[in-house]
Amino acid sequence: MLASLFSKTRPFNYVLTGFFVISAFFLFQFTREKDFFTSVSLVEESAVFLLLIASFILVNFISLRNALTKNDNYAILLFLIFVLMFPGILENWRIVLSNFFLLLALRRLISLRTLNSPKEKIFDASFWIFFSALFHFWSIAYIILVFISIIFHSGKDYKNWLIPFISLFCVWILHIFFSLFFLGEYELHFQEMIQMSFDFTGHKTTYENMALASYVSISVLFFASQILDYQNKPLNMQSSYKQVYFSFLLAIGIYALSKNKTNDMLIYSFAPLAILGANMFEKLENNNFKEASIYILFAVGVCLFVLQL
Repeated sequence: MLASLFSKTRPFNYVLTGFFVISAFFLFQFTREKDFFTSVSLVEESAVFLLLIASFILVNFISLRNALTKNDNYAILLFLIFVLMFPGILENWRIVLSNFFLLLALRRLISLRTLNSPKEKIFDASFWIFFSALFHFWSIAYIILVFISIIFHSGKDYKNWLIPFISLFCVWILHIFFSLFFLGEYELHFQEMIQMSFDFTGHKTTYENMALASYVSISVLFFASQILDYQNKPLNMQSSYKQVYFSFLLAIGIYALSKNKTNDMLIYSFAPLAILGANMFEKLENNNFKEASIYILFAVGVCLFVLQL
């Protein structure tokens, strides 16, 4: 039923997805030890909730508007499952906000395929990436995708290669302005920002390790299946799919470079992986197998969510 329900873009799909997001969000918040009803908590958790809803909307927009998926809602269903697998995301507003900015950047970069206003799109994407780095520094690695996209779509104009540096300057000036305005001083803790670690053992619980292992298995399946299917993509869409592939790999790079390798950091890979997974399910011709696979994935997400409460 889930596979057939999300096989078309229906208003009910958005209602159902919203219901699960709201249910998961409040269930998670009421199982926390902190007081949810303090003013600070209300602001932070409300921000997380609104940013998550906006992220779902962006994922749906990116996949459908750019024809990365067919006329279905598999991408947002998979994005929901990934969020359920890592409920710690629901209290980490900095990571959710940082990822939201990267989704805005990805939207602009993929739309470069149309060659309409390329300079504006490169500037916007770079701006959002550098802005994202203010909340989690290593998301700055996404700037590599900007230069990859320039190579794919508009590398002959040398001015396009300079635009990301202009965006960096603008974000830096804005950061100085707001720091002086709200804090009365400007101080960039660069050494703290660039700290990294390649210790992947971490201090995860058994259930968190189970969620990580499940996600890695799903990632390998989705990514490998779409790499093998790349030659079957329409020629005019291949550069867009390459951007999605690189987006996923860069997201894994952000996780690898981050000092605190909590599972929350994997949120950067959710959108590209959801798009790749949606493409895989679209190719499945056996409806019973497709339905069973979707139900298994959803059950895994729900079970891991409950176990980690």
